Amino acid sequence: MARAGITVDRLVAAAAELADEVGFEKVSLSALARRFGVKDASLYSHVRNLQDLRMRLALLAGGEMIDRIAAAVAGRAGKEALAAFAGAYREYALAHPGRYAATQIRLDPALVADAPAMRRTAEITYGMLRAYGLEEPDLTDAVRLLRSTFHGYCALEAGGGFNASRDVGRSWDRVVDALHTALTHWPRDDDTDRSDHA
Repeated sequence: MARAGITVDRLVAAAAELADEVGFEKVSLSALARRFGVKDASLYSHVRNLQDLRMRLALLAGGEMIDRIAAAVAGRAGKEALAAFAGAYREYALAHPGRYAATQIRLDPALVADAPAMRRTAEITYGMLRAYGLEEPDLTDAVRLLRSTFHGYCALEAGGGFNASRDVGRSWDRVVDALHTALTHWPRDDDTDRSDHA
């Protein structure tokens, strides 16, 4: 049965639901058109193409994810904030696999610059890390460490990659403990005025 009143927001929301059901890579305009009971061509008045839809889905998912993280870390600092951040990240990644996959795609830098959700993500992440006394370039390095650790763990967990009897939740807690230790004792990188005449 056809659904009247298709809007960009409704279309992206439907894409998010579809991504969680069948996987981000299987989201297509044809599949969405079938959901709305319309022809594929009618969707092009709302999005330019599949890439445009995927970019919008990534921004939607990124906004949802940072909202959860922000709520979790509010009023916390140091290890408590890190654990809350990590927990909210993992919960979202496991509960919404398709949406989460969308957050990992490469976005147009111009689009990111204009996206409030992306700015908020940077503010919250860097704010949490500054509590450890980090400044650039260490902040960027620390962000990359957290992102790669969280993403790798969640991807392996979601794919059934942990076969040992050890509870994955307990291992996750230990990973967070280890990250806290690494951030607390971060090795300082002195890049100032190095020369090549050694």
